[in-house]
Formats: sequence, C-alpha cells, structure tokens
Amino acid sequence: MSKMETEPALGTVQSNSPAGQRGPGGIGIITYGAGNIFSLTAALERLQIPYGMITSEADFAHYSRYIIPGVGHAGAAMTKLSQTGLIPAIKSLTKPTLGICVGMQLLTSYSEEGNSDLLDIIPVKTLKFANEHGYKVPHTGWNRVFPEKDNPLFENIPHGSHFYFVHSYFIEHSNTFTLSSTTYSNKFSASIWRDNFYGVQFHPEKSGAYGEMLLKNFSKI
Repeated sequence: MSKMETEPALGTVQSNSPAGQRGPGGIGIITYGAGNIFSLTAALERLQIPYGMITSEADFAHYSRYIIPGVGHAGAAMTKLSQTGLIPAIKSLTKPTLGICVGMQLLTSYSEEGNSDLLDIIPVKTLKFANEHGYKVPHTGWNRVFPEKDNPLFENIPHGSHFYFVHSYFIEHSNTFTLSSTTYSNKFSASIWRDNFYGVQFHPEKSGAYGEMLLKNFSKI
C-alpha cells in the first residue's frame, strides 16, 4: 500500500539540460490505472531519458526498457493490471523491467494486502508491517539503503544512501533475490532482482540525486 505524497526535499539534482523528449526507443511505462505517474515522467524528462506509454501488447516492441509504476492497494492494482490483458506479455519480457513501489510488489508471488496472488515473477512475498511501538504505519520518510549484491542499478550510489519510502507492506528479505535492504522495525527488501526484472520499494523519482542516478543507471542496463 502506498500514498501519494508531496515531493520531499533531501537533495536535488542540478541540470542545465532541456526536458527529456517523449517517444519510442527509451523506456515504456506500463499504464494500467494504478497511480499518478507525473513525478516519474518529470524525473525522466529532467534526465533527458525518452519515454512513452504502453497500453497494448504491440507497444512493447517500441521500447528497450520498461517501468511498472504503482501506488495504492496491491490487490486492486493486480486486478487493474489483469484487466489490461498485458500480463502474459509482461511475464515473457526479456528486456530490463523495473517495478516501482506497488509495481515492485506486483512482481512478487503474493501479498497479504487483500490476500492477493500476484505476478510471481520473483518468488518472494509482500507482507504487512506489524503494529510495533515507535513504528508508525505507513512507513513514510527517508531510509538508508544498503546494496547486498553488485549490480549496475546502484552504480555510483554510495552504500547507505537515503531513499524515500511510502508503504504499509514490505517485501520479505531473501538471500537469493534481495538486491538491497533497509530496516524499519524489521529488515526487508528495499530492492529485488531476478534476471531482467528489478523492483524498488522506494520512489526513485522522489529521492533526490541518488534516486535520479538510479533511474539513469536503469536506462543504461
């Protein structure tokens, strides 16, 4: 579960470049009615990363990488994604694919949110934070992220950099599939990775300089 938040202010990227150009050949954003993507597209434009929207299976051929965005309820998001008819195409993708926030959760096998079966691309589970004293849910704010594997997604991003989170459910830690971890009442996956599929629980588009570096890295994988 995630909520739309105002843009936080922990670091900014200075750029003298014009806004990014929309169009094919860059990143295809899979659109299925689960979340506002304005912050994401604004970040891609600042970074001059071409992008466009995917609404049909034919659209996938026009892009070299894909992003699955998402905010809100994982079960409801899965229902909306199912209604697009794009799930078979998504599960067969061989190009780099990045799930963000609920988009990351959709890559997992199951969510306690709505007792929902998900895409099962990465065989880990999405679980609800326990009610613990001193830890408010949803988890909202900046957390340090610690990569656990070498991967170009985190190239030029210092170990322990801060990223911005808004979520009530987390993806369990996995020695096999956790790419980076963080801790909020318990240790969990801040990002996951399997083959060409990546997921980040935080919002890179709202995470200042290092969030934009991660998006730039993804555009080059």
